[in-house]
Amino acid sequence: MARRPTLEFWYEFASTYSYLAAMRVEALAEAAGVAVRWRPFLLGPIFAAQGWTSSPFNLFPAKGRNMWRDLEREAARLGLPPITRPDPFPQNSLSATRVAVHGAEQDWLVPFSKAVYASEFAEGRSIAEPAAVVAILDRLGLDGTQTVKSASAEANKTRLRVAGEEARSRGIYGAPTFLTDDGELFWGNDRLEQALAWAAGERPGGLR
Repeated sequence: MARRPTLEFWYEFASTYSYLAAMRVEALAEAAGVAVRWRPFLLGPIFAAQGWTSSPFNLFPAKGRNMWRDLEREAARLGLPPITRPDPFPQNSLSATRVAVHGAEQDWLVPFSKAVYASEFAEGRSIAEPAAVVAILDRLGLDGTQTVKSASAEANKTRLRVAGEEARSRGIYGAPTFLTDDGELFWGNDRLEQALAWAAGERPGGLR
C-alpha cells in the first residue's frame, strides 16, 4: 500500500489563525487523502529576527482590529464557539509549546493542542502559566504535573530550539505554515485547502 503524502502543519499556540487551522485540518486532510504531521514551534524568535517586539497585530493597530473581526467571522462560519480574546495578547506559549514538543510522537498531541487553543480563544483563558497547562493535561486524563516537569527537561528544551532553527532554515516566517513533501510552503489558514491539494499532487496551471 502506497504511503500517503504528508503535510507538515507548523503552528504557534499564540497564533489566532493557527487556532482556526488546528480545528479543521484533520477532517480536510482525511478527505484529501493526506497525512498531517503537527509541528509546534515558537514564533517569538522568528519575529525578533525580523525586528518585531510583538505580534504584527499589535504593532499595526488597524491590522489587529481587522484580524479580530475576521477571526469572529471565520469562527462563526466554521461553527466554532464565539471568540473570546485572551488578555494579554499574544499569550506566552512557552510552557504549552514545550509540552507539545515533548508529546510530538504521542497520541495525545493533537487533542492537547486543540484543547490549548479552545482554552485560549474560545474561553479567553491564560495559557501562560505552567499551572494552566497542567490543568489542560489533567482534563485530558494525563498526569499534568509530571508531563510539564518532563517537558521542562534540558533535552526537551533543546528539541524546541532545534524545531525553531528548522523552521527558520526552511523559510517559515509566520503561523500557521504548511509544508508539503516536496518543500512547497503555504502560509496562513486561508491557504490550507491549497496546501492539501498540492500535497495530494494537484498542480494548478501546470506548475511543477
